[in-house]
Amino acid sequence: MMGKIVWVLLVVLLLVQAVLAIDGVSVDRLNIWPMPHSVSHGRESLFLSKDFELNTEGTKYNDGSGILKDGFSRLLDMVRVAHVVDGNFSKIDTSLLLQGLHVVVLSADGQLQYGIDESYKLSVPASGKPGYAYLEAHTVYGALHGFQTFSQLCLFNFTARVIEVPMVPWTVIDQPRFFFRGLLIDTSRHYLPLPVIKNVIDSMAYAKLNVLHWHIVDAQSFPLEIPSYPKLWDGAYSVSERYTFADAAEIVSYAQRRGINVLGEIDVPGHARSWGIGYPSLWPSKDCPEPLDVSNNFTFKVIDGILSDFSKIFKFKFVHLGGDEVNTSCWTLTPHVKKWEETFNNFGNKLSRKTVVHNWLGAGVAEKVVAAGLRCIKLVLGGEVCMWGEYIDGSDIEQTIWPRAAAAAERLWTPYDNLAKDPRQVTGRLAHFRCLLNQRGVAAAPLAGLGRVAPEEPGSCYTQ
Repeated sequence: MMGKIVWVLLVVLLLVQAVLAIDGVSVDRLNIWPMPHSVSHGRESLFLSKDFELNTEGTKYNDGSGILKDGFSRLLDMVRVAHVVDGNFSKIDTSLLLQGLHVVVLSADGQLQYGIDESYKLSVPASGKPGYAYLEAHTVYGALHGFQTFSQLCLFNFTARVIEVPMVPWTVIDQPRFFFRGLLIDTSRHYLPLPVIKNVIDSMAYAKLNVLHWHIVDAQSFPLEIPSYPKLWDGAYSVSERYTFADAAEIVSYAQRRGINVLGEIDVPGHARSWGIGYPSLWPSKDCPEPLDVSNNFTFKVIDGILSDFSKIFKFKFVHLGGDEVNTSCWTLTPHVKKWEETFNNFGNKLSRKTVVHNWLGAGVAEKVVAAGLRCIKLVLGGEVCMWGEYIDGSDIEQTIWPRAAAAAERLWTPYDNLAKDPRQVTGRLAHFRCLLNQRGVAAAPLAGLGRVAPEEPGSCYTQ
């Protein structure tokens, strides 16, 4: 399992490539992560007015659910980074004050799903031309990405004690390279409290990741309430380390309001020892508790009940069924069971055409998957980083994920043709993003070392 640990992101980091120049702009002067599709800027500065506001005149999206309004409120919090903005605005020339952000969303549809249009166009005017910055997006979720980019253009000016937008005018035209940009969290090996999961979701939005792959249950524990089979969560570590059905719905809603889908996973038929705590008949035998007993019709009734309950919460196009590391010895040693291993390797092109294969074991599988006419999370739909939880809990999850997951996030967002060939050219910008995460309350670890380590010595955040 160690092969799954997020340390593999070190490899990604070494491979990550940064934009050398976009539209003639040197990336040495840009601190945007992930790097946009196209960006240009000037050399002057503007300041956000005291009453910097959201203007939605002309938009087709009515924002009845408040997703756009709440996103703008978070934008203001992000640019202030908890500083008190108490500068004397009367001393600032009004031609240097941005009055607000004018947002136009072209689609009235607020449904979040795989493949939605996440593109946006952002422009910030030059100094001497007071008014509004302008953000146009096809969907509200593209607008949320635009908010994230705008937040990275801003900084707190410690002399004037106001929010500055340097290097105006800005023009950013942006869209993701892949539709699936995921992060896996594991709540079976260690229970993650709800506030911790929400903090992870917030940090994902900062890097424009858009799929939270929730590996909810595994052999060690079954923390989720399943109304159809209420004894399943008897497999939780304790009565307080559980998620109610309403808790799961709240996580999905919280993520959706930030443009993030939640991919729920139940791992079958292996990794299912915890299921039998509440329903022992799911085990092949008392001495052989996994994989699930596939000779028992009750097993399939339970799986069907879980998937039925899942469908009431998880609205993403996909559901993850695991299917990995199935040790079939229990089946061969148990007389009433005898007939799986790695799902694709064993069944190959017998799988439904609707199946999407998650390749994590090694090289060569993705090519075989595509050749068999199936889709794969890799090079086709996108990719994800996996935060397996054997040695991770709420105390260290953030510094294990970040900043290394940011390397993958940029690879999944930034166009291939804009990627550089020398990873050394990305170090400063990634360090800046890591420090930005720290300023926003995310415990991102230093770039140096193997991850999850303390700074080596006193010094600036930007050099560690």
